[in-house]
Amino acid sequence: MKKKSILFIVLLLSNVIFIFSQDLTFEEYNPTSTLVVPKNPVIKAKFPFIDVHGHQYRMPEQDLAPVVAAMDTLNMAIMVNLSGRSGELLQKSVKNINDNYPNRFVVFANVNFDGAGGENWTENTVAQLRNDVENGAVGLKVYKSLGMYNKDIDGNRLAIDDVRLDPIWALCGELGIPVLIHAADPKSFWDEFDGANERWLELKTKPRRKRSAHDPAPWEQIIGEQHNMFKKHPKTTFINAHMGWYANDLGKLGTLLDEIPNMNVGIGAIIAELGRQPRFAKQFIEKYQDRVLFGKDSWKPEEFPTYFRVLETADEYFPYHKKYHAFWAMYGLDLSDEVLKKVYYKNALRIVPKLDASLFPE
Repeated sequence: MKKKSILFIVLLLSNVIFIFSQDLTFEEYNPTSTLVVPKNPVIKAKFPFIDVHGHQYRMPEQDLAPVVAAMDTLNMAIMVNLSGRSGELLQKSVKNINDNYPNRFVVFANVNFDGAGGENWTENTVAQLRNDVENGAVGLKVYKSLGMYNKDIDGNRLAIDDVRLDPIWALCGELGIPVLIHAADPKSFWDEFDGANERWLELKTKPRRKRSAHDPAPWEQIIGEQHNMFKKHPKTTFINAHMGWYANDLGKLGTLLDEIPNMNVGIGAIIAELGRQPRFAKQFIEKYQDRVLFGKDSWKPEEFPTYFRVLETADEYFPYHKKYHAFWAMYGLDLSDEVLKKVYYKNALRIVPKLDASLFPE
């Protein structure tokens, strides 16, 4: 009896030691799926595509050959560099493109919104944007700093729908160039940082992304300012980056698209949202197939195949490339060729001027 008791204690201690040795944090827990299903990875897009949400920050002096080589492996025909900046830097980027790869890149101009309301600020900003377009810019990219960080001449947060900015949006409509705008961030960044927050892991690993109603303003207010600005300028074409942060609520996004006919959406950095709702997302893209554009956001060629696989295949239960963005699995939408062509290039050819249509099959 004594020997059995000793053996029991030894076994119990062994189990306790084993359990404590397996004490993983949520950040460390990343199991390998045992599910065996057909896999159809897509390394190269089925059709040539236009990335309407690209960034090449060194373009004024950059050797573009390695970028083009990587683009060719993906079947990317044209990259829209949203980081075109303004003035001399923009001119240098355009020259670099025209001297080397005139049909593979275009640039969008950028505006520094700080100081709005100052003497002649609006007139000078509009004049500079007009010059940038004359010097080769084919659109305007607006960063999330507008509505979050930019201050007017009095040091107040500059609202996206501030009347002092109206001439800028009106000029884009007059010149026939689109405005691609990133407003705010995912709504979860404003929610309580607790176990119910779907972005808990991202906020834990990147705490500077946490926002609040006073840092800098409520999410609903910033997003509402953006939609109000769209409605005030019906003659200007807008591309709402990241699907306007409504990729997790496509019903709401559909309502907005119905209300705002001059608004389009880009899929940059939200492919994981579409991949976890393949049937509903497919229905949505089929319904709004003329208003959805391909975009990636960050230039990491190794991440593009995830986008291709979600859009092109019917694969099941495969991972996203960033766990902190999406710890869930994804599924393919299996879009038709007709819809794929619109998302990959036809919609961009219609919306963004001066793109070389000869690079595409139709």
